[in-house]
Amino acid sequence: MPRTPRGLLATATAAVALLGLAVPASATAPRPAGGALPQGRLFMVNPVQSSGDQTLTDAKDSAAAIPASAYATAALRNLDSSGGLSGRWASVRSETGASASVADAARYDRSDDQFEQVMAYFWVNEAQEYLQGLGFGSELPGANDRVQPVRINQWGADNSFFTDKKAEIRFGKGGVDDAEDAEVIVHEYGHAVHHAQVPGFGSSPEAGAIGEAFGDYLAVEVGDHAATAYGWPRAADRACVADWDSVPYSPAPHCLRRIDGTKVYEDRVGEVHADGEIWSRALFDIRGALGARTADRIIVNAQFRFAPDTGFREAALATIDTARSMYGQSAADAVTAAFKSRRIPGIQ
Repeated sequence: MPRTPRGLLATATAAVALLGLAVPASATAPRPAGGALPQGRLFMVNPVQSSGDQTLTDAKDSAAAIPASAYATAALRNLDSSGGLSGRWASVRSETGASASVADAARYDRSDDQFEQVMAYFWVNEAQEYLQGLGFGSELPGANDRVQPVRINQWGADNSFFTDKKAEIRFGKGGVDDAEDAEVIVHEYGHAVHHAQVPGFGSSPEAGAIGEAFGDYLAVEVGDHAATAYGWPRAADRACVADWDSVPYSPAPHCLRRIDGTKVYEDRVGEVHADGEIWSRALFDIRGALGARTADRIIVNAQFRFAPDTGFREAALATIDTARSMYGQSAADAVTAAFKSRRIPGIQ
């Protein structure tokens, strides 16, 4: 059927589509014993990114379609005592099968509905830990530092979104199931972060594009940070978002969207995902100029100054001012240069 790019939706009223990494992951790590943290089996961001194999296909959720080398085991941190995938930063429930058990979380593979639940818990927790490591929730205001409700396969359709009615993330099914790709999971978490910072964010076309861009950018940042921290392989293009989820609907090399594109403000077409590539490229350039940690502290902190309908010009000015107040004029100049390169009006 016709698709918008991934259908990662963003509207203001319905769907708005580092550290703490103390326990390294291993593709062959044994299950823990005694007081060790529970382990979960998961993809190293996604199997296309970790393997570089652009020929991988979904094959109707077949376990045999993906090599064992695409999986890792990693600690499931911040769990509560329920025995399920619920904890300090995430609470996951499924509507397509039995709930995952923490005791079995290291045994599931992609043929099990429970595998997606483990992926969702791990990567939502990972995203909030990344923000916590940047200082959000301690020296800076918290950015969605709460238990994030997550539903798996809510619609039984190939679409995922954040809904502000319940401040909940819902992941769909079809093709590659959405919660099999960490970058889809973290993209949607980016919408939850924006909503927590500015309730109703995305109520104008440009604000919606900024929301999609930030989701894409955060997905790349969290995945890249985790790969570095755990020593996971990266064999596909870093700036490509959702290499695995996009396999059924994009040509090889598979890519949902990019955060290093060439679009400028005049290239807007009025579609939030397409126009978001203008803003995400600016964020990527800020990262390149200032480094990931400094850039991300500025980018996320600036979003507290947005309004629900903030457009490109106002958001750029707020980000420049935040850079100046946090790191001085040289940082502000670097941020200004990134937005000027996208030809955003009013940026001098």
